[in-house]
Amino acid sequence: MAKSDYLENGLVDHLYRTASLAKPTTVYVALFTAAPSDAGGGTEVAGGAYARVAVGPSDTAWNATQGGTTGASSGTGGLTANAADVVFPAPTANWGTIVAFATFDALTGGNMLHHGALTTNKTVNNGDPAPKFLAGQLSITEG
Repeated sequence: MAKSDYLENGLVDHLYRTASLAKPTTVYVALFTAAPSDAGGGTEVAGGAYARVAVGPSDTAWNATQGGTTGASSGTGGLTANAADVVFPAPTANWGTIVAFATFDALTGGNMLHHGALTTNKTVNNGDPAPKFLAGQLSITEG
């Protein structure tokens, strides 16, 4: 799990300089067939009914720990995980092999916040069940 350059720079400017980093009104989870880097890039899935999935931000969308505790992240080592399943649309075309995910502040385009590799790559083809991260499987770590 890594922070994007956008988020790193925004946090430094927000905490130590005079600029403010606006909290996103919605966080979107995206899937990639070629992993992005801190600078962005990668190859996000496109077509075949694919769309980013909105998840929070809220204390009910993200747990303070992977164990399912909600509330403030005190004592969690900067860890949060999805509180409910994150379900993508069912594919109507082959999406390819998913190798990474990222979070963004917009449904399309926007600023990447975090990105990470999947533990196990997943090939998604036309007619497969809707891909999903089960509750607690999508973890974000600040540390």
